[in-house]
Amino acid sequence: MTLTGASAFAQTAPATLEPGQLKVGMEITYPPFESYEGDRVVGSDPDLARAIAKQLSAAPSFVDTRFSGLILGLNARHYDLVISGMYVTPERAAQAQAIPYAQTGAAIMVPASGSLRPKTPEDLCGLHVGLEQGTTWVSQLQALSKNYCKPNGKGEITVSEYPSAPEVLQALLSNNVQAQMEIAGAAHALAQKSGGRVIVASTALIYPQTLGIYIRKDNKALYDLVKNALDQLKTSGEYDAILKKYSLALPPAGQSS
Repeated sequence: MTLTGASAFAQTAPATLEPGQLKVGMEITYPPFESYEGDRVVGSDPDLARAIAKQLSAAPSFVDTRFSGLILGLNARHYDLVISGMYVTPERAAQAQAIPYAQTGAAIMVPASGSLRPKTPEDLCGLHVGLEQGTTWVSQLQALSKNYCKPNGKGEITVSEYPSAPEVLQALLSNNVQAQMEIAGAAHALAQKSGGRVIVASTALIYPQTLGIYIRKDNKALYDLVKNALDQLKTSGEYDAILKKYSLALPPAGQSS
């Protein structure tokens, strides 16, 4: 049984922090997932959040929060859920419920003026790589450096973390790091906005991962409402249209809502 319209609205009062409101945590510096266009928040995640809120007859609002603090803010009840280009990982799933909604992967960015063109994680051996704080790639690159780069005499990967993706990009443009790893959609958007100063060197998705909507573990009511809302959006075709608009794929079979 699905909930729509007035029936869904009646259910949101105990499920959301404020009746008739849906507060969404996201870091709004991350095109094409979420960014500001004037005063309006645009991107794949706000589009999906607005569609979910409409199914719940709730008014959406967006709480701009550093990526590394999003799950902490969720559990501190600063917002109802998180939709922010965030991968589903065991570590995060231990802290909050996750509803898979799309699949993407990483890309490697480098200065266009240089000669470096790393296409795979292994090509990052011996390089200084910038990452956003809280991403899963930190541990993956550290493991790659230890288990592959160093034993094969290719030089270790040095990882530096920054609070946001634009700050990593600035470090790249300032030659403080040699490469930047970013979610593919965001990487292409950042490269485009750089005015030709940065390019995406990789040609295939790196470390493919599933994106998730995160909800507090003690809020099963909202979890069920959001899953029902996604089912309705799939039936109407709106869900697929959002994914297609932003070049995202459906989660692997067995992981979708």
